[in-house]
Amino acid sequence: MTRRLWPGGAEVGAVGLGCMGMTWAYGDSPDAEDPRTVIGRALDLGVNFLDTADVYGPFINEETVGRAIAGRREEVVLATKGGNVARTTGNGAPALPVPDGRPEHLRAAVDASLRRLGVDHVDLYYLHRPDPEVPVEESVGALAEMVAAGKALAVGVSEFSLEQLDRAQAVHPIKAVQSELSLWTRDHLSTSLEWCARHDAAFVAYSPLGRGFLTGRFREAGFSPDDYRSRNPRFQEENLKANLVIVDAVERIAARHQATAAQVALAWTLAQGEHVVPIPGSRRRSRVEENAAAARLRLTPEDLADLDALPAPAGSRY
Repeated sequence: MTRRLWPGGAEVGAVGLGCMGMTWAYGDSPDAEDPRTVIGRALDLGVNFLDTADVYGPFINEETVGRAIAGRREEVVLATKGGNVARTTGNGAPALPVPDGRPEHLRAAVDASLRRLGVDHVDLYYLHRPDPEVPVEESVGALAEMVAAGKALAVGVSEFSLEQLDRAQAVHPIKAVQSELSLWTRDHLSTSLEWCARHDAAFVAYSPLGRGFLTGRFREAGFSPDDYRSRNPRFQEENLKANLVIVDAVERIAARHQATAAQVALAWTLAQGEHVVPIPGSRRRSRVEENAAAARLRLTPEDLADLDALPAPAGSRY
């Protein structure tokens, strides 16, 4: 099952692969596999849309992806991001990023990303976050220069408001908008998701499994300090307990289809539009296989109605 990112754009597996968690944000995992093996299995399955960023690590994630795709570049639709800079927390937790959308920073960032990835261009380069200190037009103008120079084939942005999207579009065509979208984060359904449909752009859904919550794996709080979820409001004990009603409903629908909760959550995301491509992360080949199979799951109108009726989650998303 494939989707085209935008008219005339690359054809990708309907479910992509977010690579962030392989090296950053979620702490160590005893069952994690070598990222090269995981990414290799993804490519074998046709999961060819890989997403990374310079701030993940920082820098380590791009290096990891670069090693994994060496010799297979022609199979990959490669996306990375710049415009966020890691700031250490000093307590062992993942570094907190702060935006830096200055054109001079972005010009240097794309060159550094290409070196780490071991490629001469990326298919999609995002401004990772808008910088409140830099006009959107200046940041996107720098990304347009990258396209003109052949360093990126297309420009994307992440977590932009509608007003910022319109301003960016006036400078250079925005071919993809990356924002969080899942059964417990639906903020963008009536905003940037619709904007993308009107402008023939892809909506790239990060955290479509609710940072793992929608898989049903986490029923109690208690994450290690180096795991981002240890301080995420929705994973705090009382909120997590309240949010179990969401995953319980997802599991009931999964039972109807002899599927997994993760597959139902991804199928719901895919059902939001043909221009939507979710990028769940994984550190195991079996999870990549499970997620890829979600593209074949067809939810019924009854399933979708039940899922659409789920309550809002307890706790803010950040």
